[in-house]
Amino acid sequence: MRAFGFPEFLFILEAVRWTLALSAIAFVGGSILGLIIALCRVSDRSFFRTTSSVFIKLFQGTPLLLQLFLIFFGAPVFGMDINPWIAAGVALVLNSAAFLGEIWRGCIEAVPRGQWEAAEALSLKYSARMRDVVLPQAFKIAVAPTVGYLVQIIKGTSLAAIIGFTEVTRAGQIINSATFQPLMVFSIVAAIYFAICWPLSLLAAHIERRRARVLTR
Repeated sequence: MRAFGFPEFLFILEAVRWTLALSAIAFVGGSILGLIIALCRVSDRSFFRTTSSVFIKLFQGTPLLLQLFLIFFGAPVFGMDINPWIAAGVALVLNSAAFLGEIWRGCIEAVPRGQWEAAEALSLKYSARMRDVVLPQAFKIAVAPTVGYLVQIIKGTSLAAIIGFTEVTRAGQIINSATFQPLMVFSIVAAIYFAICWPLSLLAAHIERRRARVLTR
């Protein structure tokens, strides 16, 4: 057993980059796939609506921890060599896509029907209606909840510690095993998550208030 000191604190702090990197992968990948899911959810074709609905129910209806286990421990069963980086990234991307897809589906449907009807009256194709009329308006509605969900993604990366991915929580576990000072170690881990997430929560609240003021004018 050794005393908790600056090197131990620095080890935990340096793991922040991996938490942020994994969060970025989950957010960017989840955003791309989530937009596809959202567009499928509002598609005129029942096949796309049904398929995207099943995807959302599957990943929203099962714990992220279980999804991590299935990908990390299930891949070798099919002869695929997978490391914690890839397993965590894939699980978080799929999970984020399910939630972002549903959030953005709601934002797309929140665009006034008059805008949809006006686009149809102009004989715009589905892709043109979405690109030029609906999505730009839905984007303004989606900014606040999307930033708010980013906070959930960052906190969700802590579950990757269970498969050996060394982010902030896993770094805390390693240091705790060496120092046996869980209160000190995990208080620091919690403070780091708070320092990352709190500004984002404030930003989401600020965007929401500003949008509310615009709508009431």
